[in-house]
Amino acid sequence: MKELAAYIEQNRVFLDSRLVELVRIPSVSSQTAHDADSLRAADWLVNLLTKAGFDAQAYPTDHHPIVVASSPKIDGAPTLLIYGHYDVQPVEDDGSWKFPPFDAFIQDDVLYGRGASDDKGPLMAHIFAAEYWMKYAANRPQLNVKFMLEGDEEGNSDVAARFVREHADLLACDYLALSDSPQFAPGQPAITVGFRGIAYYQIRLFGPANDLHSGMYGGAITNPCNALAKLLGSLVDAHGRITVPEFYDDIVRPSEAEQIQVNNLPFDAEQFYNAVGVTEGSGEEGETILSRIWTRPSFDIHGLSGGYQGEGSKTVLPATASAKFSFRLVTGQNPASIVKNLRSFLASQIPPGIRMELESLSSSPAVSVDTSLPCMKAAARAVEFGFGCSPLFIREGGSVPIISVFSELLTPNIVMLGLSQKTDNAHGPNEHFSMTDFYRGLKAAACLWRELSVSEPFVPTK
Repeated sequence: MKELAAYIEQNRVFLDSRLVELVRIPSVSSQTAHDADSLRAADWLVNLLTKAGFDAQAYPTDHHPIVVASSPKIDGAPTLLIYGHYDVQPVEDDGSWKFPPFDAFIQDDVLYGRGASDDKGPLMAHIFAAEYWMKYAANRPQLNVKFMLEGDEEGNSDVAARFVREHADLLACDYLALSDSPQFAPGQPAITVGFRGIAYYQIRLFGPANDLHSGMYGGAITNPCNALAKLLGSLVDAHGRITVPEFYDDIVRPSEAEQIQVNNLPFDAEQFYNAVGVTEGSGEEGETILSRIWTRPSFDIHGLSGGYQGEGSKTVLPATASAKFSFRLVTGQNPASIVKNLRSFLASQIPPGIRMELESLSSSPAVSVDTSLPCMKAAARAVEFGFGCSPLFIREGGSVPIISVFSELLTPNIVMLGLSQKTDNAHGPNEHFSMTDFYRGLKAAACLWRELSVSEPFVPTK
């Protein structure tokens, strides 16, 4: 693929400038003030893909547009669908950013800006690979290629899932590729073969009709904040195991071979803790750190609210208290069964004088991909071409709910190429993305076209 190296060398300044241009669009999906920016980002991508030789269109939704593009049809050839998202997380206005987050720039081979790593940088690697094959290469692989680029991934919306269900024919494919996952470590590329699922809730406790004087009523009237603390504390035992009945019953443990592979990964626990500013951590007893975040479920409280939290003291017995929390789920667990058992478990512990409301905000099952599939071998060869070394097969503790929908409705042949680094500060201040990784990813994405064009897609038995 000498032509690819020439394409990058001859066009690098232009490629860099287009990437910077996209990152400068503040397409924050969760803030209505940026709705026009989301429209601009979608139109920008339609224009780029059209110029690259695709039939591209922005489909309106009840939130932000979904961009779908298709290459000219090659009869009899397999089809690859590339997924990505153009929306970004909000920016914290707390002085943590060293530069304006939407004044993207490249310095010392690093791209800085909100969305640089998640997901505009990785997404553009795939788009430029497509441009290479469509406009510059002499012999395009016998592969049909589609793009689906959404604008609501960061907003925890079900827009994309509904779109896939309603447009399964439009998106029909033999393979699906995305790069919304990290490498294992700098210099160690990875193919992600599993994500944990999630079940996310909000709990509200209601006590007295209004806030009360804690001296006059404390000890006789149940305090919703006290009750909430006790309820949340009851969800995990002293050994780090979740106490909801039947919670672990359906879990499918990794195979012995996969567990051996995880245990043999070059993982440094001290470095893991130091990277986030702590010296040690906690979790389910008897499990390694990687097992805890990849193949075992977990419980986390994401926010607490109730009572007085202003300056100074106020001895109030609050009328209400609330919290948002989630379980990360693993293979075999059903979110619908979990919420039913969770509701019963919490209701059985509600103290007198307290009323509970439990709302399920979002959920998705865990996803795993069989590493023996032909597409996995094709992806490994593509990564080795792009990065110069063999990839590791890893799992991730986070959740990408749309993948389970793709797997259910479109194809089980899912390739997740990690291009970013865990240290890129995605979702945080000073987000950045290595341009070295960007061009390695571009090469891997281009090679993936060639490899999948001669691969045999797995077709599950009906």
